[in-house]
Amino acid sequence: MPTYKDKKNGTWYVVCQYTDYKGVSKQKCKRGFGTRREAIQWETDFSLQQDASLDMKMSDFIGIYLTAIKPRIKQSSYEIKRQVIDAHILPAFGNKAVNAITSRDVLLWQNQLITYRDERGKGYSKSYLKTLHNQLSCIFNYAVNNYDLRSNPARKAGNMGSDDEVKIDFWTKEEYEKFSYQAMDDLLSYYAFEVLYWTGIREGELLALTPSDFNFDNETLSITKTYHRIHGEDVITKPKTKKSVRTVSLPSFLVEEIKEYISLQYHIAPDDRLFPVSKDYLLLKMKKYSKLAGVKTIRIHDLRHSHISLLINMGFTPLAIAERVGHEAIEITYRYSHLFPSVQKEMVNKLQEQKGAV
Repeated sequence: MPTYKDKKNGTWYVVCQYTDYKGVSKQKCKRGFGTRREAIQWETDFSLQQDASLDMKMSDFIGIYLTAIKPRIKQSSYEIKRQVIDAHILPAFGNKAVNAITSRDVLLWQNQLITYRDERGKGYSKSYLKTLHNQLSCIFNYAVNNYDLRSNPARKAGNMGSDDEVKIDFWTKEEYEKFSYQAMDDLLSYYAFEVLYWTGIREGELLALTPSDFNFDNETLSITKTYHRIHGEDVITKPKTKKSVRTVSLPSFLVEEIKEYISLQYHIAPDDRLFPVSKDYLLLKMKKYSKLAGVKTIRIHDLRHSHISLLINMGFTPLAIAERVGHEAIEITYRYSHLFPSVQKEMVNKLQEQKGAV
């Protein structure tokens, strides 16, 4: 084995040859091992990775998987995957060889997650359980499709969890007006909530807004980006979906409000964030002014639901609403069907008229 002892500090190091993905022969040196055994184990694991052998540890294979998918997905999606993997998949399967993990291992893992309860007796939601299973299955699918793993043990074990029932909570216009009245002296919060309620844009879209996104002559707002907080840093990325990139028409009163808000910002540049705060900041403000207004507490995202319910109440179609908020029309119909007024009686009356016209 190509392992050596460093005479200066007594640690061990490895020097090995490998061929990269372009077929070029290269040399790899890794230092700082406390024992020769640790150095040999690292060299063995490294060789398995280069050979793409599924005898390698799941932890090593996950490193290959994450490297492969990182350029293909949004940074925020990548971070969510990492969190799920680090919290639930590596502790259970990290030290096992990829090709040694069986459907029975997956079932035992699923049962542990399904029966888990925290100190308050609360378990994981059905949707979160489904997310965990889907992520494990994605890793095995990658091994099946790219490294000839015989089968996906997560698929054999079957799904766990499910999509949670769609819960739509919202404020009526009257409730929102009570809330906004309490927030009027807090300029940043007031104008932020005004934009959220009267446009229906997402919270991340709001926090990415800059003065240059507004066209005051046309009374429109361009949604081309979204905000995330990742590892303590502000990150601006493309919106959630292609449908999310859109132009939103603004009511004249909101145009005047945004003009006023921008005029109050000293030395703000066209590409500076209009609302340079975090999602947690807005949530705290929302709870504060909800309590003062005596209205029920809802989530920030529920202001989007509130806008959509207002448009439904005004008689707009799912297609028109979907174009405004960056959804598919079928999603509006599915998620908000209970808010649309029933047309069954109207249908019956029309059918009766047709019968009478014969």
